[in-house]
Amino acid sequence: MLSEPRSGRLAAWGNALLAGFVSPDDAALAIVGDDAVHRVEELPGEAGPVGLTLALGRLRALGVTGYRVALPAPGHPLGLSGPPEFNARALDAEEAVIASGAAYGLVPEVSEAGPAGDLHVEVVWHCLPVREAPPADVPSLGEAERELAEALRDATEVLSRLDVAASGPVAEAAIDAYRARAERGAGETLAPGYPPRAVRVLELAQRVGLLISVAYENGHGGAVSASEMAARGEALRPVERVARRAQVAAYNAYVEERER
Repeated sequence: MLSEPRSGRLAAWGNALLAGFVSPDDAALAIVGDDAVHRVEELPGEAGPVGLTLALGRLRALGVTGYRVALPAPGHPLGLSGPPEFNARALDAEEAVIASGAAYGLVPEVSEAGPAGDLHVEVVWHCLPVREAPPADVPSLGEAERELAEALRDATEVLSRLDVAASGPVAEAAIDAYRARAERGAGETLAPGYPPRAVRVLELAQRVGLLISVAYENGHGGAVSASEMAARGEALRPVERVARRAQVAAYNAYVEERER
């Protein structure tokens, strides 16, 4: 949750490109990020895989006017609209991008090679047909912001009572990673053209994600009994769901505002 989903980068910078805020090459570079290369396969009109710059231009020519994000989990098809074949691929990847204006979706397939700390990462985006229908369970920015504040308060209270504390090297590393990201400034949280509220909601979702990451990666903390461990899981699950919903709401804010 703490790390930015690749679908979020593609949607955000793809929307910035469509709005004229960035060039095709700059959008492609931002989407690739620290990965080695991204390609798009099964793109209509192309016989084989193509680079992101060409793919984004081709999708625009096919009628795409915006990009939404889906972050599904088992039992929660967040952001998806079908068909079942696409939903299954997106659920396996735990993320997808859904185009607006043309019935296409993009699902990433990630390949990694090399030792930890020196990974060579390649991403293939599979372009597949999607159903033109409202995305599942996506809140408004206002709803997402309220849900996050309530979930963070409730989870902090429960986890503190169970003594699931942020301690040890794993927790410290997670906190340091978040602080380093925050110091780079809010301007890097989302691409140009997004409303300030979307930036605020995404940053809050990332802070909630930090809490979840620390709680999970720090083992069971002080929750030593079966009942305490069950209570800990019950506290984290709804917070994780709310944070994913908020991320989707933030990334989708460009399309939602344009369609209004």
